[in-house]
Amino acid sequence: MNDHPKVCVVGSINMDMVTAVDKMPGQGETVLGGTFRTNPGGKGANQAVAAARLGAEVSLVGAIGDDPFGKMLLKHFDLENIKREGIQIFSETSTGIATIIISENDNRIIVSSGANSKLTPEIVEASKEVIIKSDIILLQFEIPMETISYIVNLGYEHHIPVIVNPAPYKYIPENILTKATFFTPNEGEAFSMRSMPLYESITNKLITTKGKHGAEFITPTCEVKSVHAYAVSVKDTTGAGDTFNGAFAVEIARGKSLSEAINFANAAAALSVGKVGAQAGMPKRDEVNEFLVKVQK
Repeated sequence: MNDHPKVCVVGSINMDMVTAVDKMPGQGETVLGGTFRTNPGGKGANQAVAAARLGAEVSLVGAIGDDPFGKMLLKHFDLENIKREGIQIFSETSTGIATIIISENDNRIIVSSGANSKLTPEIVEASKEVIIKSDIILLQFEIPMETISYIVNLGYEHHIPVIVNPAPYKYIPENILTKATFFTPNEGEAFSMRSMPLYESITNKLITTKGKHGAEFITPTCEVKSVHAYAVSVKDTTGAGDTFNGAFAVEIARGKSLSEAINFANAAAALSVGKVGAQAGMPKRDEVNEFLVKVQK
């Protein structure tokens, strides 16, 4: 058992700009908002924080702008004990921004990529040694697809498991489908993946998250197996999926079975929705373990 696995997250780094409203605005409608705040975010950064809080040694490979948000985020990663040697800083480029509207325990998100779009294979090449020394690699779709393809090929070449969280959904090239170890779509993304020509050949790689209904996967004997979610009071679902992915990556790298890893990830995600903000509610390992003991009594 590897209690402190090396997790390399390659992905987006954003500053989240969050507004709470009583009612989601319709087309052409203006509504008065409530509270407003800025929070560190981006799927890559979120998943890195989740993994670090759960005991992994985490390296984050990404890109930020040389602006106030970028400087704030670098300090934040230091506080979260995330290795940031793989983060490239681009002058005259803004750090990625996510505009998030929260209403009635749900959210709508608009992402402006900023420096994340500059995370090309050539830029990532500078962090190759960090990547290939990891126990597991975690990717999402808020960076260029050519970079995701490069990382998947790199992991495959060096026999490193690669988890691809296909969010936000985009068409997935063949080499990613065949060489990635796991895909972690939500129900909508999983439905979109069904149209791919190679879909039937990669169903055993799918870990489909289903919110309050837990997650499911297909066993080597083609049996669909479900892992239940945990009923909790919900304040904000932002970041729950990223918490799941970070936790799942850590547990797989620790040598846990799929069922065990998914169960732990479901528990971590359940705890994450109890606070407002993508990273604010991400739990530490002791919290997840205590929660699991409590709910299993």
